[in-house]
Amino acid sequence: MASSPDFVTHALDLLALVGPVQARAMFGGHGLYARGVMFGLLDDDELFLKTDEACRPRFAEAGCRQWVYLGRTQRMESTSYFRPPDDAHEDPEAMLPWARLALDAALRAFAAKEAKAAGKQRRGQGTPAAKAGAKPARRATARREPAAKAAQQAATRAAPRRGAEGKGRSKRPRGGTRAR
Repeated sequence: MASSPDFVTHALDLLALVGPVQARAMFGGHGLYARGVMFGLLDDDELFLKTDEACRPRFAEAGCRQWVYLGRTQRMESTSYFRPPDDAHEDPEAMLPWARLALDAALRAFAAKEAKAAGKQRRGQGTPAAKAGAKPARRATARREPAAKAAQQAATRAAPRRGAEGKGRSKRPRGGTRAR
C-alpha cells in the first residue's frame, strides 16, 4: 500500500479545492482527511475516494474501479473506496465534484456513527461495562472507618518482611533467575 512522496503531494494538490486536506500515513499508504473525517486513501500511487449508497452509483456509472485488498483469509475484500475517473487525475477542477461526493459520504458515515453512539448512551449501552455485559458494581455493606484503615496500613508497613532478618532486605535477588 506504499505511495511515493511525490504522489502524496500531487493528490493533496488535486484535492485542495475541497478545503484543507491532510495525508496521514497508515498501513504503508496514506489516509486523506478533511473536516475531521477520512474521505480518501492512497495505495500504490493510486487515489481512491470513499463512497456510500447515495454516491456509489455515480462512481459505477463512470466506470470507476473499486479498491480491493487481500484479507486475512487470503480472499479479496471489497471496500467502499473507488478510484475517480482518469480525466479527474490531472485537473483539480475535474476532481472537485468527485472529492465533494467522497467528503459528503464520509460526513454522512460520521454523522450516522455519532447518532448510533448517542442512542447507545441514552439507553445506557455506551459504557465499557455495559458493552462487556457486566452487572453494575455493588457497594460494600461495611465500610472501614478512616482511622481504622490508617492504623492497619501503618501496622502493615511496620511489620518485618519474611527473609529480611533485621537488615531490611533479603539477600536473594528479586525478579527471576538472571545469570551474573
